[in-house]
Amino acid sequence: MTYTALTEHDKAEMLRTIGVASIDDLFADIPAALRQHAKLDIGAPLSELEVRRKMNSLAARNVNFDQAASFLGAGMYDHYIPAVVPAIASRGEFATAYTPYQAETSQGTLQVIYEFQTLLCQLTGMEMANASLYDGATALAEALFMAMAVTKRSRFLVPRAVSPFYRRVVNTYMQGLPVAIEEIPFADGITDAEQLTSRLSKDVAAVVVQQPNFFGCLEDVQAIGEAAHAQGALLISVFNPVSLGLLPPPGSYEADIAVAEGQSLGIAAQFGGPGVGLFCCRKKFARFAPGRLVGTTTDEQGREGFTLTLQTREQHIRREKATSNICTNQALCALMASIYLSAMGPQGLKNCAEQSYHKAHYAAKAVAKSKGYELAFKAPFFHEFAVRVPSSVAEVNQRLLEKSIIGGYDLGRDYPELENVMLLCCTEKRTREEIDLLANAL
Repeated sequence: MTYTALTEHDKAEMLRTIGVASIDDLFADIPAALRQHAKLDIGAPLSELEVRRKMNSLAARNVNFDQAASFLGAGMYDHYIPAVVPAIASRGEFATAYTPYQAETSQGTLQVIYEFQTLLCQLTGMEMANASLYDGATALAEALFMAMAVTKRSRFLVPRAVSPFYRRVVNTYMQGLPVAIEEIPFADGITDAEQLTSRLSKDVAAVVVQQPNFFGCLEDVQAIGEAAHAQGALLISVFNPVSLGLLPPPGSYEADIAVAEGQSLGIAAQFGGPGVGLFCCRKKFARFAPGRLVGTTTDEQGREGFTLTLQTREQHIRREKATSNICTNQALCALMASIYLSAMGPQGLKNCAEQSYHKAHYAAKAVAKSKGYELAFKAPFFHEFAVRVPSSVAEVNQRLLEKSIIGGYDLGRDYPELENVMLLCCTEKRTREEIDLLANAL
């Protein structure tokens, strides 16, 4: 296969077909000062075979979860994905799954979303779940917008123990708006309760709590929720969906809004995305929620069907009154999460959570015995734990990679006070042999 360059005649014909006189006319709306006039050094043309070889060569430079034992978490997790998930999700019926604007022709997609919402309500103990958002970070940002609309307040308390990735997205969303986002410090890996309660007042719209938090530690969510509600503030829970196989769900500690990243539910980590944002809330807040709700109905002949019951974020209907500008619900990722939850069932999810918990604690004890290493916090944890290392985290990780081990996340990147502290994670996939190999390598 060879590459054939376009002739000047071909270019002229193409421009004539689309109704412009020159290529420069295509960029007329871009100010001249903002255009890049330098010649792009993209090399000589390549055949399809040559491109494939080039891409394979680049891909070979990456280390994937099949080649190395991964102890990296920090929001994206290496859980086992049952074969049934990609088998069903890749069927032709779902290949073009997107926003079901025409409900009468989207019954399959609507049913999947209906099942997705139902599964999330069962998982979280919440009254309502929407048809998903971009990812966990945007779900949290949308939760803050919603809390502002519900309470008519504009102050938020967000602990530093909440994922720094989520906090950055929240700050981006809120910039330019008359809101105050106050960060609450942490002590021994969990939110400083005294600092939190001292800052709570009647002008706080919501308190955010992550369970488990970014360090993997378990927060006293019950106490934080009671303190928030005593001041009329909402409680926004950022949860780990797999952890709910073991930990109390957000509904049990009366969270008003519960959000999460659904990647751990049968979706590959794939360079950090795409994922799917899970968003649940109390039913009374339905019209403030950023999303669609799919419900069941019957037609004139009494046949059951699925429909978009509520579309609060739809610009084509609500326009400037829409609750959100997010226009997609990550339907394929939501589909995979639905298949995963259905295949695993309550007992399967419980087994996954229990194995992750016990393996992480076995790993923590093994690592802490290594010379020069110690656990950074004493607080209880789920399946992630922070470890102080004797040299830079980057150096440790490089040496681990030489032994086919993907090390932990460098907490010093986001927390200057945690320099040389590594966040390690264990899922159900890690074996005793791999954990022992990690400890011995350290």
